[in-house]
Amino acid sequence: MNGGGLLVAGTTSDAGKSVVTAGVCRWLVRQGVKVAPFKAQNMSLNSFVTREGAEIGRAQAMQAQACRVEPTALMNPVLLKPGGEQSSQVVLLGKPVGELSARGYHGGRQQRLLGTVLDCLAELRGTYDAVICEGAGSPAEINLRRTDIVNMGIARNARLPVLVVGDIDRGGVFASFFGTVALLSPEDQALVAGFLVNKFRGDVSLLEPGLDMLHGLTGRRTYGVLPFRHGLGIDEEDGLRVSLRGTVRESNTAPPVGDDVLRVAVCAIPLMSNFTDVDALAAEPGVVVRFVDRPEELADADLVVIPGTRGTVRALEWLRERGLADALRRRAAERRPVLGICGGFQILGEHIEDDVESRRGRVEGLGVLPVRVRFAPEKILTRPEGTALGERVEGYEIHHGVAEVTGGEAFLDGCRVGQTWGTHWHGSLESDGFRRAFLREVAAAAGRRFVPAPDTSFAALREEQLDRLGDLIEQHADTDALWRLIESGAPQGLPFIPPGAPA
Repeated sequence: MNGGGLLVAGTTSDAGKSVVTAGVCRWLVRQGVKVAPFKAQNMSLNSFVTREGAEIGRAQAMQAQACRVEPTALMNPVLLKPGGEQSSQVVLLGKPVGELSARGYHGGRQQRLLGTVLDCLAELRGTYDAVICEGAGSPAEINLRRTDIVNMGIARNARLPVLVVGDIDRGGVFASFFGTVALLSPEDQALVAGFLVNKFRGDVSLLEPGLDMLHGLTGRRTYGVLPFRHGLGIDEEDGLRVSLRGTVRESNTAPPVGDDVLRVAVCAIPLMSNFTDVDALAAEPGVVVRFVDRPEELADADLVVIPGTRGTVRALEWLRERGLADALRRRAAERRPVLGICGGFQILGEHIEDDVESRRGRVEGLGVLPVRVRFAPEKILTRPEGTALGERVEGYEIHHGVAEVTGGEAFLDGCRVGQTWGTHWHGSLESDGFRRAFLREVAAAAGRRFVPAPDTSFAALREEQLDRLGDLIEQHADTDALWRLIESGAPQGLPFIPPGAPA
């Protein structure tokens, strides 16, 4: 017998689907329910490698952590990794299967994946008491409904009740709720059980008349009003939507342990991927992280990070166009700290042979590190462990580039020259001892009297964050009604709201 299920949809992208899904998962697991997350199709440049070597969206990996289970490829069977505005790499069950344009994907390939997606969901539902599914964008994208496999397409085939989340902080939430339902077909509307308001500020009693009117208009209730809380976002999905200059990662509010803060500038390169690598830095008291896109913004930085990217050659050209390439070379020559991660590591090398990603052939790198990179058709997906700076380190690798290191000091799988460091390992800074040792070196090189906090545990902070999400659901949603939805499906006899989907 299949376990219970729920699809968390949204009125828009960034309505809070990922956060609500993680919160519902953490609430359920604290009730003793064996639960798993699921997202049929994810478009994201932030990804993760599972123990079996499968690539999935980082949001689903974090949701698995909320469930206190090991993430697997079943939880995100289709991952799309944008390579620009026109095409994406398609990752199926954790492995890349090719590049497709948006027209090619929606023109037929997507619908052919429905069977695979439904099989994965059925396997999870056969193993867990409940599976909490996350939709993508809005379920009312009427131009995409015919080939949809992530919103109402999966809900209809798996008979999942649907909870629609709306971000009231943006405004227009009542119209968004009503319009979302009214643009669905009668068959799809029958599965939309109700609504969840996200990011509400103020007195809920002032909102209640509107919720009553919404119920009268749609015949559907609101299952909760979640208050606005800072710092609750789990790993973001879409690196393309990260704003550039001036963006500051959510930083720990505790004062620095030493006399100085440490300022980290992250180059906001095109197709930036796994920028969540810097979250562990932002979690340290006294470390301030911001994204930059101009050379003058590197001047007062104590550490510059070049993150991963799905377009290494394009990012290299962007750095040159912006004048950042010269600024980075000057920093390296002055022995001021620079860290390159994955694509950022490749950019710092001597040259790149790329007949896979950009198909540009040989391209000169910044020449800061003694590294030569050749892009191979086969993607490397591993979970390495090792030692650096006298500390144990764990990470994960996601890249086509194969690096030949010809000099410098060994550093993880890469190298170090002076105060310039490079590695393919994502997630290494989440290893607490290594992160502290690295920051001590950075502070010494930068002449800062910064001292890493001796007791910051990134894993514990993540757990606290997930518990806060669970608390939000437990305290501000009708959990009894939510459980009835998960266990029994959408209520019978929900009214049709015209006009419905176009024929």
